[in-house]
Amino acid sequence: MGYISGCALALIFVYASGSLPAAAQSFPVKPIRVVVPIAPGGGMDTIARIMAFKIGEAFHQQVVVDNRPGAGGVIGSEMVAKSAPDGYTLLFIANPFSTNPVLNANLPFDTLRDFASVSLVATAPLLVALHPSVPARSIQELIAFAKSKPDFLSYGTSGNGSPQHIAGELFKTRAGIEYTHIPYKGGSAAIVDILSGKVQLAFAGVITILPHVKAGKLHALAVTSIKRSPVLPDLPTIAESGLKDFEVLTWYGFFARGGTPARIIKALNGAVSQALTSPDVIERLTREAHDPAPSTPEQLAAFVRAEIEKTRKLAKATSMKID
Repeated sequence: MGYISGCALALIFVYASGSLPAAAQSFPVKPIRVVVPIAPGGGMDTIARIMAFKIGEAFHQQVVVDNRPGAGGVIGSEMVAKSAPDGYTLLFIANPFSTNPVLNANLPFDTLRDFASVSLVATAPLLVALHPSVPARSIQELIAFAKSKPDFLSYGTSGNGSPQHIAGELFKTRAGIEYTHIPYKGGSAAIVDILSGKVQLAFAGVITILPHVKAGKLHALAVTSIKRSPVLPDLPTIAESGLKDFEVLTWYGFFARGGTPARIIKALNGAVSQALTSPDVIERLTREAHDPAPSTPEQLAAFVRAEIEKTRKLAKATSMKID
């Protein structure tokens, strides 16, 4: 993610003055709708609403969040894919944008053709947490235990194709171990079962799992980002722990309908980037263990292509599939 970080620094200087590029002068002239393909509530929806408010401030125009949950993000995404290419209907989405093209053979749109990248917004690592009944206190000890007892361990996730699933399967293939994936209908049920010991391992959001680690109910082993998390500076990364270059991130970004004019994409990118220089937005994201990550449209497009390819290789190696 180094190229994203460099761009973020540059954009801070470009947009610190609070002025938008000239492309914004004729756009927007009416309210903008941000389609969020999950139910209201939760981290992604919260970030979408924070960003919508700030984008509205930048444009002096109303920006409305429209939650359209269902089918792992497909229903809301299809709405945007079939909207007018005028920048007034945006998609705010996370990892399913890059996993669905690989794991869902029946998408009603072409992810790379029917959407135009606007900007990455934020990224966040996952935390590897272990039930105390497993005698391992590091990634290397976990790998050794798993090799000594093949198929003994299981890990729970919020569902097939989720970032947690991607992290769990990538870790399995890179470490050369075997364990069982238990998909749940949501992250809460997975947390309940790891706390009880029904499953022993979790790759979960830092903020979600951290209270249980602090309470001594779970052991934290590592984070899945390349760099350590500011929230847990003493906790190593998986890459540091022996699996070189290991990285799985939860990410969030804005997309418009494919074919949206470049001047409008530029205006939208400027508004998103300006919002991400706001101290209150930065504070809110970092407090939730997210890294603000503004990008150019070209960088987001390249990032998505790389994530799709990563998922494709992993699916081939593990026979991953979606529900």
